[in-house]
Amino acid sequence: MTKTNKIALAALVLALASTGFAQEAATTTATNSNGGLIAVGAGLALGLGAIGTGLAQGRIGAAAAGVTAENPGRLGLMLLWFAIPETLVIFGLVGFFILSGKI
Repeated sequence: MTKTNKIALAALVLALASTGFAQEAATTTATNSNGGLIAVGAGLALGLGAIGTGLAQGRIGAAAAGVTAENPGRLGLMLLWFAIPETLVIFGLVGFFILSGKI
């Protein structure tokens, strides 16, 4: 990812996040006017976590296959390293359910 792409992605995330912090006057109705932004945030939490995990596990899996081919005794350790990035998806899923409950 080039530096320009990183800057553009950061600007997009900040632009979307700043609208979520805008405060509106209290209403007496039970409807939530930020439901669409909350749904976008929930989708981003799960989707970006899954993309990051996929990228990490692809590289770790290739390295683990090479290490296991050279030393089969290291299979357990390599499986542990392969499972660690899965926590990104779990955290994204938790964020998804927390935000989905607020719609």
